[in-house]
Amino acid sequence: MEFKSLESEVYRSYEFPDGTIVTINNPITLNVSNSGGHRVLDGAGVSHYIPPKWIHLSWVVKEGCLPFTF
Repeated sequence: MEFKSLESEVYRSYEFPDGTIVTINNPITLNVSNSGGHRVLDGAGVSHYIPPKWIHLSWVVKEGCLPFTF
């Protein structure tokens, strides 16, 4: 699997159609599968899988970092 760095992000939040919001603090890496699912590893070593049905994604970058890096 190919992972991209998310180390510039403080957190990222995924919103689902039912209003549920999942926030991942200190995300480190991201893999997006062919189906659109997101695999995110956080700074605590926890692996997260976000299914492809989310409707909104937001994040905050660390000071001095660009808001979009890929």
